[in-house]
Amino acid sequence: MKALDIRGLQKTYKNGVQALKGVDLAVEEGDFFALLGPNGAGKSTLIGIVSSLVNATAGEAKVFGTSVQTQRSRAMAEIGLVPQEVNFNQFEKPFDIVVNQGGYYGVPRRIAKERAEYYLRKLSLWDKAFGPSRQLSGGMKRRLLIARSMVHQPRLLILDEPTAGVDIEIRRSMWRFISEINQAGTTVILTTHYLEEAEQLCRNVAIIDHGQIVENTSVKALLDKLQVETFVLDLCEPIDQAPRVDGMDIHLRDSLTLEASIPKSQRLNRLFRVLEDEGIEIKSMRNKANRLEELFVRLVGFEEGQAA
Repeated sequence: MKALDIRGLQKTYKNGVQALKGVDLAVEEGDFFALLGPNGAGKSTLIGIVSSLVNATAGEAKVFGTSVQTQRSRAMAEIGLVPQEVNFNQFEKPFDIVVNQGGYYGVPRRIAKERAEYYLRKLSLWDKAFGPSRQLSGGMKRRLLIARSMVHQPRLLILDEPTAGVDIEIRRSMWRFISEINQAGTTVILTTHYLEEAEQLCRNVAIIDHGQIVENTSVKALLDKLQVETFVLDLCEPIDQAPRVDGMDIHLRDSLTLEASIPKSQRLNRLFRVLEDEGIEIKSMRNKANRLEELFVRLVGFEEGQAA
């Protein structure tokens, strides 16, 4: 079953700006899906229509088969939205913010309290649950938005730049939690400008540019389009200079780390043979984690100052 089914979606604002130009998009139930695009590409408009905050000019969006346009309340009950901006009353307590959100969706207060405690604990916020939310750090406020979005246990969770401005440790803890709920069956749609996150977390991806979908495929299939693979090799012993292999770009990040860019027409065995001949032992090897960014730049003509 499709968690999200969008067909011919258009949006033209009163000033004549055409934000969406006939978008077709489907997200399968249980997917972890990335929606990427530069600023002004139409991501926010698309999310706004799906979450019933923006009216479409034409086309249709369905959530688990329910039309957002004609059965709004029923469709919204299936969605949890984590917005980019903090939009709760910062004079309320975090516990009350989550519980009161449950009331908007008809969750009995007793159950809402149980769920509020559960999600605040899972997101390491329980020790802050009964203080003023305005005293929370930026990362804590982001986690509170996630807890609030989950209190009615939606089948589709939409996260709009959820880790913007959040330090790396908090980002990792948030992704552990979101990965857990995805594995438990919740469909996740993510917009992020941290393309490394999308590459590591998501199974499928759509890229939107100038109001149109320019790519819609699996992350694996998209990465397969790269003509060059870049690998990071951690070494057992330090070296002074990188080995040379014809047709490969190899350089030292530091004395214990090599970075090798290898055309797909070349074989890794050639690199391994040279390393062995020079007595260089490898401790570990991994793909460089910015491959999706390279493809994104190629697809949308990315310019400095834009964000995904």
